[in-house]
Amino acid sequence: MELSQKVAYLKGLMDGLNIDDSTNEGKILKVMADILDEMALTVEDIADEVDEVVELVEILDEDLGDLEEEVYFGDDCCDDDCCCDDDDDCCCDDEEMYECVCPTCGDTICLDENIIADGSIDCPNCGENLEFDFSEIEDEEE
Repeated sequence: MELSQKVAYLKGLMDGLNIDDSTNEGKILKVMADILDEMALTVEDIADEVDEVVELVEILDEDLGDLEEEVYFGDDCCDDDCCCDDDDDCCCDDEEMYECVCPTCGDTICLDENIIADGSIDCPNCGENLEFDFSEIEDEEE
């Protein structure tokens, strides 16, 4: 039984008992019943609004989960299964991609030549700063 139904029952009980609203006690009981009725309606309205907000938060949580999945664990061009459906328009062919394993979390990160040329990147998984030093390779080539 909802709160407003309980208040309606109370008012009906008061009417059935023929509470005289000309007496002080009767006036107080009638006013209290009216206040309870207003409070019950307000509480039910708030409960309905909370239910709507909970639904919206659940939808947003699902959408955020999908977005996190795409951003942090999305298609990697370095995987064996290429993210491109059509080999002719494959983004992997546009520039050479390299894999780097984060020593902190073990996450495999795909890098292009521009990122490597910058000399460092923050791991998207754990935030560790990964630096690339090619001085030894350049010395060997000379």
